Amino acid sequence: MAADSAAGKASGADTPMTTEEKKVIFASSLGTVFEWYDFYLYGSLAAIIAKQFFAGLDPSAAFIFALLAFAAGFVVRPFGAIFFGRLGDMIGRKYTFLVTILLMGLSTFIVGILPTYASIGVAAPVILIVLRLLQGLALGGEYGGAATYVAEHAPQGKRGAYTAWIQTTATLGLFLSLMVILGTRTIIGEAAFADWGWRVPFIVSIVMLAISVWIRLSMNESPAFAKMKAEGKTSKAPISEAFGQWKNLKIVILALVGLVAGQAVVWYSGQFYALFFLTQALKVDGAAANIYVAASLLIGTPFFVVFGALSDKIGRKPIIMAGCLLAVVTYFPVFEMLTKAANPDLYAAQQKNKVVVTADPKECSFQFNPTGTVKFTSSCDIAKQVLAGASVSYENAVGTGPATIKVGETVINSYSSKGLPADEAKKLDGEFKKAVADALKAAGYPSKADPARVNTVMVVLILTYLVILVTMVYGPIAAMLVEMFPTRIRYTSMSLPYHIGNGWFGGLLPTTAFAIVAQTGNMYNGLWYPIIIAGMTFVIGTLFVKETKDVDIYAND
Repeated sequence: MAADSAAGKASGADTPMTTEEKKVIFASSLGTVFEWYDFYLYGSLAAIIAKQFFAGLDPSAAFIFALLAFAAGFVVRPFGAIFFGRLGDMIGRKYTFLVTILLMGLSTFIVGILPTYASIGVAAPVILIVLRLLQGLALGGEYGGAATYVAEHAPQGKRGAYTAWIQTTATLGLFLSLMVILGTRTIIGEAAFADWGWRVPFIVSIVMLAISVWIRLSMNESPAFAKMKAEGKTSKAPISEAFGQWKNLKIVILALVGLVAGQAVVWYSGQFYALFFLTQALKVDGAAANIYVAASLLIGTPFFVVFGALSDKIGRKPIIMAGCLLAVVTYFPVFEMLTKAANPDLYAAQQKNKVVVTADPKECSFQFNPTGTVKFTSSCDIAKQVLAGASVSYENAVGTGPATIKVGETVINSYSSKGLPADEAKKLDGEFKKAVADALKAAGYPSKADPARVNTVMVVLILTYLVILVTMVYGPIAAMLVEMFPTRIRYTSMSLPYHIGNGWFGGLLPTTAFAIVAQTGNMYNGLWYPIIIAGMTFVIGTLFVKETKDVDIYAND
């Protein structure tokens, strides 16, 4: 029966979608939407979580620690891919990603009832990070299972269109998390939300978990795996077969650097980094920024299916490579346009009155301080720290003697606190910060974006463009990864490069970009990270990755 099904699918490019296929896509996508919802709740609430769980640190260090805890979930995703991928190739697709959704859902629910730092001290952030690690492991097993499961149900010639529905789930999960957060905020108010209401989106996820588990229990195993199991061809050691044999390992490496790494940085730049850029660099109100991003996701999401279906006709590779190339070429001008649209006062001030730090390079330390433990004492470090604390973009110039900050034509002399008594250092610090704040205000630098001056239509259009780039690189990639590997080791083989690419290259993007900006002073310089990675993928993918749209996955064993 499975063999007949497989044969039918191999030649069924023009047959309409069956009821069973619709159920497979719906059930797989719905569960994956909820997993992404759970995973991204944390990122959307990073600022509040910083105050609740990292209250023992100063606000700036607490936010960075919250981002690092967010990143921890990404770091372990490849390990989840190996562990659950092995299970999926040995015992089946269905039961493996039933386990992953239970692990993800329960971890999320526990975050919603977890006592804060004020209640149980340092145990609170420790438990939170453990839960983030469990979420990362679960997600590492989920995506490969869902993509493989749907692809192995899809007819030959329609895998791009079918798996594109899975590709919408990350964006829909992010959209759903933003909507639940906004709805809760609106109903109970900002003060109550910051106090206890932030827990509500985590707690209600238990309802989504129950629905997902119920649906997944009713699903059948994929026909490709069922056929392979019936013929006794399942892999006894999928990990060593996938990564211990060069013929497979070289494809895994190519999939990572020639496809997934670039896709990952474009995804996270277009959705998460854009949100952080709006709130941190452009000082747009958090609720408003969430609405702008949510609107762009709503407009852009259908393009996942558009580009997935298009990849069935013209190929996966041209669409993914075009998305990477467009990111490389347009990111700098597009983010500058975003600044002009979202905070025109800041943009005007930057054009008219540039901020320049002149200092002796020997006095300047690495500015990224994730632990909050480094005490800056040199005049260069103090000057840069004050500007970074005010989210002011600046240029660097080489000089001698004590550092200076030039705002337009106003020059403020920095100071060194090395060896000074604490009270004198505190007095100088207050005077210096006031002088810098006064100079910035006089030069037109706003303390936050004026809601009345935001060009809402243009902001949403720019964000939508960034989302469309996401859909170009992400829409066809599930089908392409499935087609690159044989059935017996497919779950393991495709999951690892996907989660190294998205977990490490993509998930660490906000923290890495933040470090680059902190060190260089220019708020646009964080874009160099995604531009370089996307450029690498474009070159390697164009030269070495083969097109896969015509591969028969049932013969690829």
